[in-house]
Amino acid sequence: MVWRPGKSASSVTARSGSSSGYYPLTDIQALNNLVSMSSKMLTNPLALAVLALCFERPMHPYEMAATLKRRQKHESIKLRYGSLYTVIELMTSRGLIRSKETSRGGKRPERTVYALTPAGRDLLRNWMRHLLAEPAKEFPQFEAALCLLPVLPPDEAVALLRDRRSRLQEKLMQMRAELQDILGKTFAEVAGADEELPAPLLGLKFPAILVVENEYRLTLVKAELDFVTELVRRITEQGWGPASLWRHMQASCEREYQRENDAATQETASTAGSSMEVG
Repeated sequence: MVWRPGKSASSVTARSGSSSGYYPLTDIQALNNLVSMSSKMLTNPLALAVLALCFERPMHPYEMAATLKRRQKHESIKLRYGSLYTVIELMTSRGLIRSKETSRGGKRPERTVYALTPAGRDLLRNWMRHLLAEPAKEFPQFEAALCLLPVLPPDEAVALLRDRRSRLQEKLMQMRAELQDILGKTFAEVAGADEELPAPLLGLKFPAILVVENEYRLTLVKAELDFVTELVRRITEQGWGPASLWRHMQASCEREYQRENDAATQETASTAGSSMEVG
């Protein structure tokens, strides 16, 4: 994420008040900083990205968006220009970033460059510590579909899962190729034309740390592919579910739905007919 060489360990320790034995989640002040933020802010990765970008260097919103896209970070963090400006306004009002300068180039609209404040820097570090150390319950859509699987009959569910398996296989191959491609490039090849790189970085291969999220996504896709493949096998070869009970439950619900819907349709038609007679 950060191109420029970081500060020395001693300077970081001095600013954060930490030492080699410091465990951030036991720091009451760090936790209070997180609690003081609204829950909406703390669940918005785009806000975290803004802090990280301003930690790298002062930027204007357009440059923030362009940088995230160029580095493919929008694959991990949902990016919308409207949301970006809203987040920036909120973080400015809370003293997490500040307006450094405003300029205008040619006929382009004014652009305000934002810089990270000490409060923003502290929040960025504490927020990152929290996210890395504390597992969070998330609600993937596929998990929601799995928990409601009996809505569909087993045969249809298997067909759909096989379709998903094929798409996951294609996605896995594509992700592996993209990761291999970027790790085969140099810093200069990946960086944008307008991005100044320190001389020591120019000839270096692009480091894996800057695309570690790609490895994470790849691992998740591989795990999902293995799960779907095994689930299909268990249903088709072992009658998992058990499939007979599953099929009976789904069919019963379908029949009850049809009966209820037919009754409602007849009642509506009867009511409409009575209204016409009265008219």
